[in-house]
Amino acid sequence: MDILAVLDKVNGVLWGTPSLVLLFGTGLLLTFMLRGLQFRRLLYAFKLGFTKEGQAGAGDEGDVSNFKALMTALAATIGNGNIAGVATAVTIGGPGAIFWMWIVGLLGMATKYSEALLAMKYRVKNANGEYSSGPMYYVERGLGKKFKWLAIAFAFFGAFAALGIGNSVQSNTIAGVMENSFGINNLTTGIILSVLAALIIFGGIQRISTVAGFFVPVMAVLYIGGALLILAINYDQIIPAFGLIFQYAFNPVAATGGFVGVLVSEAIRNGVARGIFSNEAGLGTAALIAGNAKTDHPVKQALVAMTGTFIVTIIVCTMTGLVLVISGFWDPTGGLLSGVVHEAGLEGGALTGAAFASVLGTVGEYIVAFSVIFFGFSTIVGWYVYGEKCFEYLVGTRGILAYRAAYITACGVGAVASLTTVWAFADMANALMMIPNLLALILLSKVVVRETNDFFENHYKVAAVAVKKAS
Repeated sequence: MDILAVLDKVNGVLWGTPSLVLLFGTGLLLTFMLRGLQFRRLLYAFKLGFTKEGQAGAGDEGDVSNFKALMTALAATIGNGNIAGVATAVTIGGPGAIFWMWIVGLLGMATKYSEALLAMKYRVKNANGEYSSGPMYYVERGLGKKFKWLAIAFAFFGAFAALGIGNSVQSNTIAGVMENSFGINNLTTGIILSVLAALIIFGGIQRISTVAGFFVPVMAVLYIGGALLILAINYDQIIPAFGLIFQYAFNPVAATGGFVGVLVSEAIRNGVARGIFSNEAGLGTAALIAGNAKTDHPVKQALVAMTGTFIVTIIVCTMTGLVLVISGFWDPTGGLLSGVVHEAGLEGGALTGAAFASVLGTVGEYIVAFSVIFFGFSTIVGWYVYGEKCFEYLVGTRGILAYRAAYITACGVGAVASLTTVWAFADMANALMMIPNLLALILLSKVVVRETNDFFENHYKVAAVAVKKAS
């Protein structure tokens, strides 16, 4: 039997209703146990991440600042899924899919908070003196040796997924844009990406976090700025666009023209699935970098990590979704802008690029093209950290050079290869990472609550007074 057909069947099971219920249910459980912490403490979380209030003290242990840890995580999370993934969700699930992306994002904030908190609590120092963290450590150290097989499973699939979804798929997407927009052949792009990735990766976590601290703000200004410009030009259509999102979140979309119609169940399924892929809440990836942060309490970095899900889903994905709805590029018959009918057959990133170009012309096309390049490369760099942490858990620091070589090679090969099968393998690996992580979060949920209560009862007020005196 064709290997791709087998993988498709496996992924149909792994990413079916039970897995989505597990993801959604875990977020709901943690939100309830933490009493909606992601809503009550969101402003404070942003202060910790982006102001002096979150700066590490002289005695705090860790490798990078809260801000750099967040930027590294965002570098891996803000990727082409925020461009192509949202387009896929909206064209298949209708505007209502965006609403369900919001729901899974808001619940996912509690999930990512819990992942980062446990990562900080159970982190260890490796042979090079750097901190290592992730689900494999809080599974083994938090649940005991009898669960080590779960930890090994997560690490194995995490190291493998990094080569695919975080690397080869991204370089292939970049190569396609470079060829279509700038006439640069795939082999040349592959060589350039491999060299740049090597220069950054061999610099270790410090260089990776520094590069991420530059790339992520640039991406935000470029892509979100372009989206905001489109919304400003069509400001009178913003409220109607939100109206469509809420309307079709609970009502089926009728078939019109080239649009086949969508049931509410399709809107929910696509919104939840694409929301998870865009923010990675539940996959355990945030825990792989959170443990490197310098802080005096696990809750502080957990709150900072939580803001990443808000930024990715509530801001970046919403910008993409609104542009698609306003421009009518979710429906071949057009939308809120009269006279806009898009070319048949466009999908994913090409559809988003066409939507931007319909309002901003060639400038819009290039905004999306450069965003894909920046998003893709930052994802390659950010996901390397994830892959290295997983591989290190399996073989120790002595095998890191071999993994770096494999990662850089995969980056070059991905630019020239056909990656349909790699996508399928990566999807499978993502699901197999997710399952042990979510089980661990549920089993360790009381630890998360206990650490959270400890911080806000014994440290929060003291820290607030110290900040006031310092200012």
